[in-house]
Amino acid sequence: MATRNFALNTEPHVAQVGDIALEFQPEVMGDDFMDAYAELREAQRGIGVDPDDLSGADPGQLRQVSRALRSFLAHLMLPESAELITRLDVVKGGETLGSFTDIEEAEAYAAAVEGGGARVRDALRLPDRVLVELLEWVIELYGGGERPPMSSSASAKASPQGGRPGTGASRSRGSTRTRGR
Repeated sequence: MATRNFALNTEPHVAQVGDIALEFQPEVMGDDFMDAYAELREAQRGIGVDPDDLSGADPGQLRQVSRALRSFLAHLMLPESAELITRLDVVKGGETLGSFTDIEEAEAYAAAVEGGGARVRDALRLPDRVLVELLEWVIELYGGGERPPMSSSASAKASPQGGRPGTGASRSRGSTRTRGR
């Protein structure tokens, strides 16, 4: 009889971003990870952008993509870090007037500020490249290093044949050419 031990992570994963430590769950069950990832992809499609090519998106769409990405990351974080990455501040003249987790509430509050000029911004301001790096890191941590396929069309395609097809006769006297072997 063979015995094999499997280790479970018990300590949070930590992403150090400048002087801020973002803590992620030690382990995430596969279905929880896939559900969160599917939600991210669906949110991006709902915004009307191709999540794999954001070059044609306008600034408003990019902000929505960033919110969806922050929400995805929050699903995998410990509560304090999740609250920090999703918190929105309403600011005016460098002063924080209120903090929210819902974008609509934050925008409504900013619009109602007397004298105008209030705007909504992320409490934890991060460059987009850092958010993308965090996405790639958590995919590596919880998803085995590859982005999960979201449809059968996302499966890998057969590699193209190199060179030219041979003209010699097959020893089996039958056609053996098969693509992708």
